Order: sequence, then structure tokens, then C-alpha cells
Amino acid sequence: MKVALIEDDAAILNSLGRLLESRGMSVHRYPSAEEFLADFEAAHPGCVVSDIRMPGLSGLDLQRELRNRDATLPVILITGHGDIAMAVKAIKEGAFDFIEKPFDEERLVSSIVGAVHSGQRQRVKQSERATLEARVAELSPRQRQVMQFVADGLSSKEIAIRLGISPRTVENYRAWVMEKMDAVNLADLIRKVLLLRGDAD
Repeated sequence: MKVALIEDDAAILNSLGRLLESRGMSVHRYPSAEEFLADFEAAHPGCVVSDIRMPGLSGLDLQRELRNRDATLPVILITGHGDIAMAVKAIKEGAFDFIEKPFDEERLVSSIVGAVHSGQRQRVKQSERATLEARVAELSPRQRQVMQFVADGLSSKEIAIRLGISPRTVENYRAWVMEKMDAVNLADLIRKVLLLRGDAD
């Protein structure tokens, strides 16, 4: 479990790093968000634990930059008492968690484990979405229409009326869509469409 730890206070950086290493984690320490971003591709951590208030890029700035890079990397922010409003804003913008100083060690470790697992799920989902998008690109416009109507819960008869074709033709389109999308059943096709729309859990 690889963790990128970003903290401008050297004493906190080292003590926190030792704590996480004692729990079996591989820790990469950075004194600034800028240094982490410069090493981002090589570090490839499972999650980022960052102080929210630092010289240069703040933890919030870092989170935005990672989002700009389409990085599915969970961010946990360490906050002082005066930073709570900033931390809440970060959560609304996608941060995984924020932990107040002085932090509880078990709470921090538990949050990191949860963040790493969440990140893994996000990467799997992102990979699956890319595969599905490639399959959708191979569908004809009419096949895409039928797929969307099916996912919206319309019957073959209802789809036929909307598109001005026969229910039998709709069934044929649906069969082609199921095959091209590699859907094992109707529920699987609906789940895939929801994932493409960004509505799936």
C-alpha cells in the first residue's frame, strides 16, 4: 500500500511517515505539493495524504491539479482547526476525507486503507468505462437510440412507437446491442449504460 505524504513541517512529515511505515505502508515523503507533482508519474501511490495549508500549492490546489490530470487518486487532507471550512469545500470537490490535527492514529490509518480501496475501485471503473465507450463507438446511431431507451425502461413496443419501426425490428436491434456491448443479460446492459452516464455506483 503506497502512500504519498505531503507536509511542509519536516518533524510532522517524518513522524507521520514512521507511523504509517510501522503499519506496513510504503511511504513517499514530500515537503511540498509541487515536489509531489514533479514526481507524480514515478511515485504512483495508492492515495495522497496532504496538509491542507502549505506554502505554494495548498492541499486544495493539489486536489484540483490531480483532477485536471484525470488522476483517480484519493486525497486525504490534514487540517488545522481554522481550516475546517476549506476542508468541507475540498470534500465537496471530491476529496476522500479530512482529518483534524491533532489526529487520531487509528482514524488516519483506517481512512488511508479506505481511500486506497476506493481508488482501486475507481481505476477498475475507469478502465471498464473506456472499454464500454469503445464498444459504443461501434454501434450505429439507431442501435444507440435503442440501447438508451432500453436502459430507460421502455418496452420494445414503446420503443417501436417512438422510432416508427416494428417491435420485431426493435428486438433485433436490442439483440445486436447486447452482443456488441458484451452484456450477459438486460440488467447487465442497464448497468453498463448507467456506468457510461456516470450514474453507477
